[in-house]
Amino acid sequence: MTQPAAPLPADDLPGVVAALREARQRWRDAHRRRGDGRELPSRELLAAMVQSLSGALFPMRLGPPTLRPEDEDFYVGHTLGTAMVTLRQQAALELRHEARQRGDDAPAQDADALAARFLQTLPALRDLLDSDVLAAYQGDPAARSVDEVLLCYPGLRALISHRLAHELYRLGLPLIARVIAELAHADTGIDIHPGATIGPGCFIDHGTGVVIGETAVLGRRVRIYQNVTLGAKSFPTDDDGNLLKGQPRHPLVEDEAVIYAGATVLGRVTIGRGAVIGGNVWLTRSVAPGSVITQADMQSHEGAQP
Repeated sequence: MTQPAAPLPADDLPGVVAALREARQRWRDAHRRRGDGRELPSRELLAAMVQSLSGALFPMRLGPPTLRPEDEDFYVGHTLGTAMVTLRQQAALELRHEARQRGDDAPAQDADALAARFLQTLPALRDLLDSDVLAAYQGDPAARSVDEVLLCYPGLRALISHRLAHELYRLGLPLIARVIAELAHADTGIDIHPGATIGPGCFIDHGTGVVIGETAVLGRRVRIYQNVTLGAKSFPTDDDGNLLKGQPRHPLVEDEAVIYAGATVLGRVTIGRGAVIGGNVWLTRSVAPGSVITQADMQSHEGAQP
C-alpha cells in the first residue's frame, strides 16, 4: 500500500510561498504587469464557449442530448447569448493586455463591437463546416453518414475550432484564437494555427500529427492525411537577429490538391491545383497543377542536381 507523502516541515512552507511571490514580482516588473487581477483570457471559459458555439452551430447533433426539435431556436438563441457574454469578457481582457503591452491606457478596439461582428459570421461559418462534413463523407469510404463524420471525426472537430478561431484571429483577437486552436490541438492531435486560411470542403483524414502553419493558404476541397506538415523552411530576421513576425512563410495549396500521410511541405511554395503529394515526401519547391510527386520522383530530382 502506497504511503502518503510526508508533509513539508512547517518552516519550509512560508519560505517557498515567499520565494514564489518574489519570482512572480520579478516577472511582473520585467513585463510591466500590474498584478491587480486577472489579466489574460481563461482557457477553461474559452473551452466552454467553443463547446457552446459547436452546439449552437449543430444543435441536434452537438447540442444537449435532451434537446427536442421544437426547442431548437430557443436553445440556439440562449446558448449564443451566453457564449457572447463570455466572448465580450474574454476579449476585453485580451484587448486590455495588448494595450498594456504597448504602453497605452486604452484598448485600440471595443470588445462589445468585436463580439457583435463575430456573431454575424456564424451563418457563413456553418455553411463552411457543412462543406467540410460533406467532403469527409464523400472522401472516406468508411464513413457511413454525414452524422458519423460530425460526431466521430477528429479532423472535423479540429476544423470547427479552427473556423471559429480564424474568425477571431481576423477580428483582432489572436490570443483568444490561439488558445482555442491549442485546445483543439490537445484534444485531436491536429495543430492548425488560427491564422491559416482554409477554403471550403477541407478533409483532414485521421489527422494525428497534422501541422498547418500561420500563413498557409489552402484552396477548395483540399485533402490532407495524418502527419502532414505545412511548415516554414526558414525564419527571416531583422538586422538585430530578431524574428520577423507574420511574414508569409508557409505553403500555398491550390484547389483539390491531395497530400498523403507523412508528407512535409516547407516554405512559401505552391502546390498546384489537383496535385498529389505522396506519402513521406519532403518538398521545398513548387509543384505544377496536376503533378503526382512520390518519394522516387524526389530522389530522382535530387540525383539530377550538380
